[in-house]
Amino acid sequence: MEIPAQRPKLSDGGDSGSEDRLSDLPEDLRLRILADTRDVAVAARTSVLSSRWRRLWRLLPGLIFPFPSDPHRVHLALQSHEAPALCLLEAGVLDGTPDSVAPWLLNVAPRLFGRLSLTSRAAQDGSEEDMADERGAFELPCCQNAVSIRLELGPLGVSMPPLGVFARLNELSLVCVQLHGPCMLGDLVSSPRCPVLRKLIIKQASGLGNLAIHSDSLLGICLKDVHLHPADALGLGHVTIESKSLLQIELTCVHSLQQLTVTAPALERIYVDSCFANYRATASRHNQPVANIYAPRLKSLYWHDAYDPSSTQFGNIENLETLGAYFFRVYGRDNYAPNNYVLRLLRRFQLILSLRFLLLYQPDITDQQFLMEDIARLPNIARMSLGICPQGHSFGASVFHLLRMSTGLKALWLALVGSTSHPEVQPVCPSGCSCDHPSNWKTEELALNLLEEVEIHDIRGTEHEAALIKRLFDWATVLKKMTVTFHRSVNEREAKEFFQMLQSFSRPEICMKGPCFAYCSLSNVS
Repeated sequence: MEIPAQRPKLSDGGDSGSEDRLSDLPEDLRLRILADTRDVAVAARTSVLSSRWRRLWRLLPGLIFPFPSDPHRVHLALQSHEAPALCLLEAGVLDGTPDSVAPWLLNVAPRLFGRLSLTSRAAQDGSEEDMADERGAFELPCCQNAVSIRLELGPLGVSMPPLGVFARLNELSLVCVQLHGPCMLGDLVSSPRCPVLRKLIIKQASGLGNLAIHSDSLLGICLKDVHLHPADALGLGHVTIESKSLLQIELTCVHSLQQLTVTAPALERIYVDSCFANYRATASRHNQPVANIYAPRLKSLYWHDAYDPSSTQFGNIENLETLGAYFFRVYGRDNYAPNNYVLRLLRRFQLILSLRFLLLYQPDITDQQFLMEDIARLPNIARMSLGICPQGHSFGASVFHLLRMSTGLKALWLALVGSTSHPEVQPVCPSGCSCDHPSNWKTEELALNLLEEVEIHDIRGTEHEAALIKRLFDWATVLKKMTVTFHRSVNEREAKEFFQMLQSFSRPEICMKGPCFAYCSLSNVS
């Protein structure tokens, strides 16, 4: 009979002769074990194990205080910390105030050589801007050796330091921040004070006035849901970006934006979403927002916004490869403004590699006009990425209208998305609905003699989807590959049955991939 080996005795917490292999490990391995706890309080409690663990946590190169930590306890822990340098400080505090946060940030700034992440949230509900006024603001100290800084502050206000150089800062992320103070953010992130900054992210921020960035190193900018400060009357809504090396810009929901000027000779991608559309609807004819983009190396332009060639100027962008346009409403009334933005933008270009935009249906299209015929021409394209929000309607006619103007197409990508409010719910098309007209798409021949690859995502196994896919097999005479993914609401049995039906439409030379499952909503189709 085999006798199992006896387990070694664990340490009793003292210095007895019992075997304690963990305590015999080298110090760097014990520090790695403490770091894996990802919680300073848990790491500190290991001091009771033995004398070799006592006070060891004070030498940790990285400190993590998970939410909800008490800001005063964070302060005490940092006062006890003995390591000469910190590669990481991550703190999630509850009900932070300037007096409870500013002292330990100021204390740790000189020895921070890595990443700083501070999150502060309030325990009580209320307007963050009103609460920020009540709590005041703290000044971000100059962390001259920090590589990355991320602040998510909620109602806790912050002001930028007027002096100092962030010599090693690569990335700055400001999320849910209320900006205070006279120092403009543009001054801080410009080259003299952030000489190696590559990426700037600003989301859900308020108090941002005239943002002017002059950077020789910045590679990416992302501004989302940014409220410009109403008190800055002269600079309100003016964003000027000048950079010799900037590669990517993203502007989303920058409210009250009146003027955007971008001069970036190396810029390759620009994304503008919902910055001008709402303002343009209320502005007078003589006070239209203005955009001037000079980017001769631009490869990708995503303009999901108002577009008027008289006030939005793109310079020499002959190298453009991908164009992303605003959504287009398939049924509606004449002169629907977002549709006009798309039509004007499409007329601006003759030849591009890839076109991306969204077709949007309304649940009730009774007495509405079919507006797809307003699109009389598309640029010459090789790839089309089309998001479709069908709301239960047949979308064959609208897709057919686009495809017959794209006979040079080599690849087609379709994503069937739900609404942002109810992405799981797919409305039922009422009997006798006009969405299936004009019905010529069901019988008319179409020669897509270059189309080799088709991807269709988030299908739900409807008759409308099957009808269009069957026609795609007829039109695409050289099709080599079709990939199908199903919405997660479709069970496995239904997906297999629908996929088998699609295979019956296929030809032997076509590689059919599926069924797989995915999820897509209106908000993540660009």
